[in-house]
Amino acid sequence: MTDPLLELSARLHDTAERLRSGELEPDVTLTLIEECARLASEASAQVDERVRAALEPLPDLPGQLPLPAA
Repeated sequence: MTDPLLELSARLHDTAERLRSGELEPDVTLTLIEECARLASEASAQVDERVRAALEPLPDLPGQLPLPAA
């Protein structure tokens, strides 16, 4: 199983390389620019999801006692 964020990053880098080649027709270039924007948005959503998951407190499980304050 691959990490979706790494996969998105690789796809974004590949698309950017194609754009840098300078050998594309204008309509293909526009399509790739739109694809880069979509991939960047998708990657941003993945990062946001991971940050929220890392910051959310874990739910209290039945039978657990709170830790004493230090």
